[in-house]
Amino acid sequence: MSLLWRAHALRRVSSAVSGSCSGSCSVVSVNKNLFSTSTTTTTTTTPETPSVVHTGPLLGKISVIGAGMMSQAMVEPMIQSGLQPADQLCVYDVSDTAMLQMHDKLGINYAQSIQECLSETDLVILAVKPQNLTEPFFQHLRDSRNLDGARANAIMLSVIAGTPLNSLARGGFDKVVRSMPNTPATIGQGMTVWSCTQNLTADERSTARKVLSSFGKSMYVDDEAFIDMSTSISGSGPAYIFMLMEAMIDAGVHMGFPRNQATTLVYHTMLGSTLYAMDAKEHPAILRNRVTSPSGTTASAIYELENGKFRTVIKDAMWACYRRSLEMGNNDPNVGPYRNQHSSNHNNAPGGSGSNTGNGTNGN
Repeated sequence: MSLLWRAHALRRVSSAVSGSCSGSCSVVSVNKNLFSTSTTTTTTTTPETPSVVHTGPLLGKISVIGAGMMSQAMVEPMIQSGLQPADQLCVYDVSDTAMLQMHDKLGINYAQSIQECLSETDLVILAVKPQNLTEPFFQHLRDSRNLDGARANAIMLSVIAGTPLNSLARGGFDKVVRSMPNTPATIGQGMTVWSCTQNLTADERSTARKVLSSFGKSMYVDDEAFIDMSTSISGSGPAYIFMLMEAMIDAGVHMGFPRNQATTLVYHTMLGSTLYAMDAKEHPAILRNRVTSPSGTTASAIYELENGKFRTVIKDAMWACYRRSLEMGNNDPNVGPYRNQHSSNHNNAPGGSGSNTGNGTNGN
C-alpha cells in the first residue's frame, strides 16, 4: 500500500474521531477492507492485495455454533462482500436472545438445535466459550453430525483460544481448522493466525483462507504451536494497546485536557504511528530514534520508560499469555524466561491441567 493511499484511509477514519466529539470518543466508522490481505507460511508473506467482491456463494451452507461477538464479526463481512449469502448461513446458540439478534441484524437463518444447524452443512464455525468444550458437548456434536448429517467432507473451523487440533477432532469432524482471530475483526481489521489438519485439500485450505481473510488479514502456519504464540501477540495484543491508550488518555486529562480531546490525540497518534511504521518498513528502533532528539522531551520520556522496565513488563506479559494458552490446551507451559517457576504452578493455576476456562467468546 502506498503512503498516499494510507493517508486517504487515515482521513476517512478522522471523520469518526474528531476533536469536536463530546465525552469518550470512539471510532465508529472504518472502511472494513483497509488492510484486508492474506499471508501464507510461517516465514514469508504474500504481497498485500485489495480484497475482492465475490459474485457467488463460497459454499452451499455455512453453520455457526455460538452467536457471540466473534461470530458476528466473521459472518457480517462474508455477507457484505458477497462471499456467502445470508440465506446460506445458519446459526445456533443456547441463548435464544443472542441467536435472534444475529438473525435480525444479518438476516441469516437460525436453528433450534445443533443437529438442525449441522444438517447438510459444508463448514462449521465453532465459536463457543472454551469452558463449554466438555466431553458431553463433543458427544452431542458427534451425535448431531451422525444423525442428520453434515456433508461427508465438512470442515470444522474453530476460533476458540487454547484448543489444539487433536482436541477439536473430538467433535467428529475429520477435517479441522484452528484459528486465532482478534477483536479488531469486528470492524474488518482483524489479524488471524491459523493452521489445519493435513488432510485438507488445497481447495479446502483456500476456502478456509477466504473465510478468515474476509474480516482482515490472515496468516497460515504449518505448525499449530505458532497459534499459541500468536495468542500472546495478535490475539490478546489489542488489550495491551487499549491499556496503553487508557494510560495516555488519563495522563492527558491529569495535565488539563478535556477527556474527549485527550482521546482524540491518543487515537490519532496510535493510528498515524501504525500507518507510518507499516509504510516506512524500517525497524521500530530507527523510527523511535528519529523522534528522539538529544536531551529533548522525548528522550526524557524514554528514560522513564526504560527505568520502569517498560520492555520487560511487555515481554513478561506476552510470555504469561503464551503460557496460559498452552495450559488451556493441556500442554506444558514450561517455556520462556522463569520457566521453572511457572511450571511448578501449572496445576495450581485457575483452570490448570488443561481445564478450559476463559473470558469472552473465544477465550482471549
